[in-house]
Amino acid sequence: MKNIKIYYILFLFSLTMGCKKDFLDVVPDNVATIDNSFTSRNEAEKYLFTCYSYLPQESDINSNPAFLAGDEFWTYWPIVSGNPLPSTPQQIARGNQNVSSPYLNFWDGTNGGKPLWKAIRDCNIFLDNVGKVPDLDPSLKDRWTAEVKFLKAYYHFYLLRMYGPIPIVDKNLPISASPEEVRVLREPVDKVVDYIVSLLDSASAKLPLIIQNRSSELGRITKPAALSIKARVLVTAASPLFNGNTDFGQLKNHDGTALFNSNNDPAKWERASKACKEAIESCEAAGIALYQFNGLLNLSPRLKQEMTIRNSIAEKWSNELIWGFSNGGGSFIQGWAIPRLDPSKLQNDAIKGELAPTIGMAELFYTDKGVPINEDKTWDFANRNNLRTATSADQDYLQNGYTTVGLHFNREPRFYADMAFDGSIWFMQNGTWKIQAKLGQNQSRKGANGYSTTGYFTKKLVNWNFVILPDYGFTQEIYAWPMIRLADVYLMYAEALNEQSGPSPEAYNYINLVRSRAGLPTVQESWTNYSTNPGKFLTKDGFRDIVQQERSIEFAFEGHNFWDLRRWKKAPAALNSAVYGWDIEQANASTYYRRKLLFNQKFVAPRDNFWPISEGNLIINRNLVQNIGW
Repeated sequence: MKNIKIYYILFLFSLTMGCKKDFLDVVPDNVATIDNSFTSRNEAEKYLFTCYSYLPQESDINSNPAFLAGDEFWTYWPIVSGNPLPSTPQQIARGNQNVSSPYLNFWDGTNGGKPLWKAIRDCNIFLDNVGKVPDLDPSLKDRWTAEVKFLKAYYHFYLLRMYGPIPIVDKNLPISASPEEVRVLREPVDKVVDYIVSLLDSASAKLPLIIQNRSSELGRITKPAALSIKARVLVTAASPLFNGNTDFGQLKNHDGTALFNSNNDPAKWERASKACKEAIESCEAAGIALYQFNGLLNLSPRLKQEMTIRNSIAEKWSNELIWGFSNGGGSFIQGWAIPRLDPSKLQNDAIKGELAPTIGMAELFYTDKGVPINEDKTWDFANRNNLRTATSADQDYLQNGYTTVGLHFNREPRFYADMAFDGSIWFMQNGTWKIQAKLGQNQSRKGANGYSTTGYFTKKLVNWNFVILPDYGFTQEIYAWPMIRLADVYLMYAEALNEQSGPSPEAYNYINLVRSRAGLPTVQESWTNYSTNPGKFLTKDGFRDIVQQERSIEFAFEGHNFWDLRRWKKAPAALNSAVYGWDIEQANASTYYRRKLLFNQKFVAPRDNFWPISEGNLIINRNLVQNIGW
């Protein structure tokens, strides 16, 4: 009977492997090497790095849905054979996600997703065996254990954010597990959150405050990173998608266990605010601060401000980083973001400029008075699409004498630091380049691919040392991708404080710290003096809108807005809308600056808030229930 039982379990998972589903293997595929992996410190360290290797590469436009599966960027379609631009995330943006073979499937590790259940399994193997390593110093064992606990928590969180309630895999199943034990169930959201937080609390107690060996350990997990991710987890859990969401009241296991708590719990925001404050204190103790650019003293004040904003992201190791992804972060994405700047190198096909922000993103940023463009009583919102010619007064950010649209005038510093467009300038260490993108001009479409379909380019993601080579290729300074940076924790704290008890001096302080670095007045000054709704910041609902727009601007093009829209339950409104760009095939300003409909997005609520679990998994494990709408 024992042999029959083992055979049945292995047969069950042979079906799983046959369907490319390997997320809860009873017998690890590397079982023969596990004992060897913990015979020495060096071998155990290799296994530690294996646990790190599953981290989703957030700077990869192929696999991070937050880039091309949302609404911040748009690309041409269809993606023809031989074009390196990925088509998988755009399938999601275009409403083509499916249950038979989901795109960017992180549950199974298929269609561009990493196998995060396998990652969790390997983390468990490490935690079960690291105590066997004979030559491992106890303090180092504690640190490595803490790092892997963090990774295990992060992988659970990534799946929770993507799929909603998930199984908790605290221990790997033994070979003696029964068939029914193998068929795990999804756990209620609150239970999953508590489990993730418990792992992060345990990890943070043993993690270093700072990285001492910067030559080889940058990117490893620290205490500020663990506490900051804990803050992100709890802010997510307190947000409307997960806190009192009646849309998912009918999502239950087959035994009737509810997977969402339909009752809003205000205490979750109090818990989140405490976690944010704890993270901020840890960051301050570690010397982490909002980035300020200190180089090239002969720059104009406006360009210094722009370099502060750009390099808070693209500096090789910015002092604002709490946790940077060092394995490929900020690498290929630079070539996707930058157009062919140098007129003498327009035939360089390695430069794409295809990561194209939409007109909607251009309209998101504030005016130079620090309020939304439709609220600023000094700004001509109604005529924003009318032509206007730049003068010498505008020459720090627009080309003197060049005709563009009113939308591009008198905007906040982050607008000019983050985006480039026809008539703008692009400062780099090797020169200042003019962007001219109408038909026949230097940055216009030159062929079937390798162009911006909207007329905008993503300046924010390009390090200022990027150099386009004469014939093909480029040289670049690769920077660590900001998995989380201090401005994020500041704005999460302001959000949590407001949701807990309404606007307060402390909430204003932390949002104003971010605004000050961006060259803007305080919220109080901007709204009182320039907004058509001067008392907006005084109410909980009004300040909520302000904080949310501040987040969307500060983290534009970094992959935050995709998840924020969902957790705020604003995705249905934002993603059921038209995507516009300029009419880039035109040579004259009067015809180029016509809003061109690129696509009508469709977001089916509540279904599209979460990924589907593939049908194959539901067949193999009858205890799993599908997300609502799929």
